[in-house]
Amino acid sequence: MLRFAPSPTGEMHIGNLRVAIFNYIVSKQRKEDLIVRIEDIDREKNIEGIDQEIVGILELFGIEYSQVIHQSQNFKFHSAMALQLLHEKRAFSCFCSPEWLQKKREEAKEANVEYKYDDACRNLPAELVIDNTAPFTVRIARPDKAIVIQDHIKGEMSFDRDSVDSFVILNQDKTPTYDFATAVDDMLSDISLVIRDEKYLENTPKQIHVRNQLGYEKKVEYAHFPSLLGEDVSVKQLLEEGYLPDAIANYLIVLAHKTPSEIFTIKEALEWFDLDSISDSPAHFEIEKLKEINREHLMRMDAKELSRYVGFADAEIGELARLYLNNEVVTTKALKSKIAPIFEERNIPSSFIEEVEKAAKAIKSAPYFDKYDDFKAYLLKESALQEKTLVKALHILLTNAEDGPDIAEVYKYLKNYIGEIVK
Repeated sequence: MLRFAPSPTGEMHIGNLRVAIFNYIVSKQRKEDLIVRIEDIDREKNIEGIDQEIVGILELFGIEYSQVIHQSQNFKFHSAMALQLLHEKRAFSCFCSPEWLQKKREEAKEANVEYKYDDACRNLPAELVIDNTAPFTVRIARPDKAIVIQDHIKGEMSFDRDSVDSFVILNQDKTPTYDFATAVDDMLSDISLVIRDEKYLENTPKQIHVRNQLGYEKKVEYAHFPSLLGEDVSVKQLLEEGYLPDAIANYLIVLAHKTPSEIFTIKEALEWFDLDSISDSPAHFEIEKLKEINREHLMRMDAKELSRYVGFADAEIGELARLYLNNEVVTTKALKSKIAPIFEERNIPSSFIEEVEKAAKAIKSAPYFDKYDDFKAYLLKESALQEKTLVKALHILLTNAEDGPDIAEVYKYLKNYIGEIVK
């Protein structure tokens, strides 16, 4: 079992999406289920509706999952396991006030040493614990030896016992902390492999320590990949701007993995993606590169499917739209801005009205012509316009713009719409 565990505290960003994509690919390769676990224990920071938005985005990208669970559903299990650790004296009640702990942190800073909890409450006599009415947290006792991790990307790493520390597992309000809840939830869901951003690397030994102290014997594999520089880009915003899910996923995989080709789909990546070959070097998200990849995906799209992105279900309009794809028009939003005006009221320059009217009159009287050259020859004869002037007028009449793709190519795909366009 693998898991994608986003927090509903803000919009999904491309860094989160990359984690979801990698987990999905590997789950398919290993033939294991993928679950979505919404990590919502920080209730004050949760934003209503974000969990549904995240799940909706996953579905847009074709990321399949077996179930969606919320971390808050497991509070009773978090509490029960914290009590177990207290009973077995693997955890202890800590009555140190936030003010006192802050004072200790400031002293450590002044001494230029890293702050570590001094285990002040670890060995309190039972009577001082039982009769103490002061607010308290619950801390797990630090490990007796180093925690060693064999990571798929970073190799073997060792964390000494003091770097793990006697950390808090239950807050004063008895809600679980992130590391404790995550460790317990991974146990409950029988997670076999955790794939995530390296910014969570320091959390890993703590989570392993929790499972060790609870007697959990299954070994959980880990893969931590470098953070994506510039990852604060919103996935929702990219989609609204007209970037395709296939193109976004394509780019996020290219940034981290040597690929057999530059353009591909997630389905194709299933054949060659290798978790152990993910680069351990930081990568920077560049919108210009995404534009190139998005344009290529649009160029390769089925014509009828492409037409749907500009409001039609007609292969000819799809082929017309393809004519507009260039270095500037690279998204479906930009493409629609080129196609929509074709079916709107004409914007004719005041100095060119007479010429356009002559061309329009000739078009209205013209029979159907399959070939552009025959159509143009008829209009030249009927309008008495010079060829250069006629072509300019046709650009305005057929595309509602003074320039653009070759008008002969435009006619090829718009000839069946002439009567609707030129009224």
